[in-house]
Amino acid sequence: MSIYDFTVLSDSGADVCLSEYRGKVLLVVNTATGCGFTPQYAGLQELYVKYKERGFEILDFPCNQFLNQAPGTDEEIGSFCVLRYGTTFPRFKKIDVNGKNASPLYQWLKTRAGGVFGNDVKWNFTKFLIGRDGEVAARFSPVKTPASIESELERLL
Repeated sequence: MSIYDFTVLSDSGADVCLSEYRGKVLLVVNTATGCGFTPQYAGLQELYVKYKERGFEILDFPCNQFLNQAPGTDEEIGSFCVLRYGTTFPRFKKIDVNGKNASPLYQWLKTRAGGVFGNDVKWNFTKFLIGRDGEVAARFSPVKTPASIESELERLL
């Protein structure tokens, strides 16, 4: 099984087969609009612009599980990200990343990558870097800025 075997919901509710991203390097991020790490959207957008033409995509999954820091509808979250940070990378429907209602994608990501303190995602802006083969290549904590993972990204591109 690889990331390409999953189907997720776009922010408008349409099914998106992740096989659409086959052969690309992906950065999967659980995000929030009201978090101390929210300014990382700017760094994510910079990486996206810099590397998109080389086969890089960012998959943004808003998550409200950490102190309700992603309030609002999917439409409101999308508007905030576009207006405040100019994001152009794909955004998906708000999901849970932990617990009994965790997205199957995140269940798979966590078992593939683990974490310093176990499998659970500990906070917003945890990042999973996926190689062109659809497998998890690295997991980064929220404190790792987008710029700080650029060398890992370049290695996979």
